[in-house]
Amino acid sequence: MSENIDLFIRAEHAELLEKLAKWDIAYHQNDAPIVDDATYDAAKSRALELEEKYPELAKNGASTRVGAAVSSKFKSYPHVVPMLSISDVFNQAEVQDWFSKLTSHDIFIELKIDGVSFAARYEHGVLVRGLTRGSGVAGEDITANLRTIPDIPQKLSGEYPDVIEVRGEVYMLRSDFIALNERSHKPFANPRNAAAGSLRQLDAGITAKRKLSAFGYTYGDLSERTWNTQSEYFEKLESWGFKTTRAWARHVHSVAEIQDVYNDIMAQRAEIPFDIDGLVIKVNDVATQERMGSRANSPRWEVAYKFPAARGITLLRDITIQVGRTGVLTPVAELEPINIGGVVVSRATLHNADEIARLGVKIGDKIIVQRAGDVIPQIIGVAETSDNAATYVFPDVCPVCGAAVVRDSGAVARRCVNSLSCPAQRLGELEHFVSRHAFDIDGLGVKQLELFIERGWIASPADIFTIVALHGDAIKNLDGFGDKSVSNLEKSINNARNIDLHRFLYAIGIPEVGEVTAKLLAKKFGNLRSVRNATFAELKNVDGIGDVMANEIVSFFSDEHNKKILDDLLTQVTIIDAKQVENTDGPLVGKKIVLTGTLANYTRDEMREILEGLGARVQSSVSPKTDIVLAGSDAGSKLQKATELGITIWSESDIEKFIK
Repeated sequence: MSENIDLFIRAEHAELLEKLAKWDIAYHQNDAPIVDDATYDAAKSRALELEEKYPELAKNGASTRVGAAVSSKFKSYPHVVPMLSISDVFNQAEVQDWFSKLTSHDIFIELKIDGVSFAARYEHGVLVRGLTRGSGVAGEDITANLRTIPDIPQKLSGEYPDVIEVRGEVYMLRSDFIALNERSHKPFANPRNAAAGSLRQLDAGITAKRKLSAFGYTYGDLSERTWNTQSEYFEKLESWGFKTTRAWARHVHSVAEIQDVYNDIMAQRAEIPFDIDGLVIKVNDVATQERMGSRANSPRWEVAYKFPAARGITLLRDITIQVGRTGVLTPVAELEPINIGGVVVSRATLHNADEIARLGVKIGDKIIVQRAGDVIPQIIGVAETSDNAATYVFPDVCPVCGAAVVRDSGAVARRCVNSLSCPAQRLGELEHFVSRHAFDIDGLGVKQLELFIERGWIASPADIFTIVALHGDAIKNLDGFGDKSVSNLEKSINNARNIDLHRFLYAIGIPEVGEVTAKLLAKKFGNLRSVRNATFAELKNVDGIGDVMANEIVSFFSDEHNKKILDDLLTQVTIIDAKQVENTDGPLVGKKIVLTGTLANYTRDEMREILEGLGARVQSSVSPKTDIVLAGSDAGSKLQKATELGITIWSESDIEKFIK
């Protein structure tokens, strides 16, 4: 029996090594990974686990491998000091296990840059050779390419050893990555791939045209060491002309403190202008590092504490269509479920037909998925296509009601023309109507609305306010309902009969009118009658309302079907007129502010009320006219756009200081 177990184990180990070798070549040589980090890490961890349990498997195993063989396209040179990789840890227990084996608990923590490793050799202060990591034993000659990167000095400044090999990471700022992709015929999947593809060019002129950045963080060969700690080495690097990640570095002495730094940097991750995939935790004292030494492929005195992957690679199983309340058809990617950043993702938006064509995705492809702003999953490219992949054909009829699908002149989206009778549009409109920022009716979710629409009990918003009176006994007999749930529903409906004007305007679903515009209309006109009768010119005079929005508002209130729906609704609800008073002397009067990310001490609504109370106008999107972006944790594309436009960025503490 033991022989069978050994055979199975050997087969599993051999299969893991084969996969890892294939993935290493794709990642290190081709700069085009075909699996996500989480999948790679899981396979490598399993191989290492088997090698630790069965030492005979370790010979030429995962524990002896670093990177991939050097490409034949480049000259190669041996590393005087092997360029090892770093062992990974993924949770606090694994950090504790590593920490417990240390003789020194003076720990230095750095960011783990998601870039490409380099080794720059200086003799008498002059750059003489640059190499990639390669196999760890030998690297590819990229000297000419490194010379094009401003962050890598051609000549060291200050005092330096006669020979010093500075090692670090070449990376690309997210803003530079976006700019590169905008002008690229074939966009890169992520900043790491862009940096690797740019650095490993045979023509250094191409590298020079790409905006690459670099950090120094360690060293290889050297003639003399004049520093005693890693933190002192960072100071040396900066004195020689290198940039470091010292602004984010931390000095700690316990596992609890390491975890605090991990949590802190995770919270800042979206605000850091380049990609990171974890922390590097090092024994600070260099003499202790030298005594601890290394395993076959990694030092014992440092580990990489990996963050959950923000991106993943998975199979695109299918593309389905969702029909929204305005009739717009939105394609949705149905994915092989994958864990990205601690969240299992099985669906992602594809936005519209043009986006599908731009990305070039086909059903059956392996695609790259990321959580945009660490929240909404989106597809950013194709990792690997299949011979059997099928091109998606966008439907020309609504998949819900069968009506024609049209694309308005100048528009990107396709929409169903059956606005009056399409069940999907009706459901979307009613779901919006009862939502929290509209009428806020508890007990009427999508499932309940679908049930009531199917039975013909709700056809328009006014029917919501009579449903219990007309169908209460029948509702009690449905699965999931009873006396108490119907009583609670009736109470919630009655509580919603009195509603502020701006909430009402938002609830009725005027195209282009969101919460912010609804508040502008309420403040300007004061009551529903005035809004309904407003002319195109009057609406255009409202700061923040343009031609398209003004036209949509006039068209909405002119439509006979909408007039009937509103008149029926007004027999059931009372609208509280708005005070036509604006704060004209607040300290933020006239300032256009955008909120993004998660605030620690306030909800979005609370902060919006505070800002409006100070005279500000809170907007939903960033534009060149935006004055301030208030960014919480996990801020995403809005913060990035604000940074590119040079707009003032405030943190939560900034606004609290301002309020005080």
